[in-house]
Amino acid sequence: MAKKGNRVQVILECTEHKTTGQPGMSRYITTKNRKNTTSRLELKKYNPVLKKVTVHKEIK
Repeated sequence: MAKKGNRVQVILECTEHKTTGQPGMSRYITTKNRKNTTSRLELKKYNPVLKKVTVHKEIK
């Protein structure tokens, strides 16, 4: 039997993109260890619409 892991998939969404009002959305899918990282993940990723690196936060 397969054991249940601590790794879960999370969606990261750009925080600056919402404020600009431009169409489209910058989202990334990644995994995190639920046991070690209990808070919401926050990473700097590239936003192709804005053409710069912005802060992406975990949603849901």
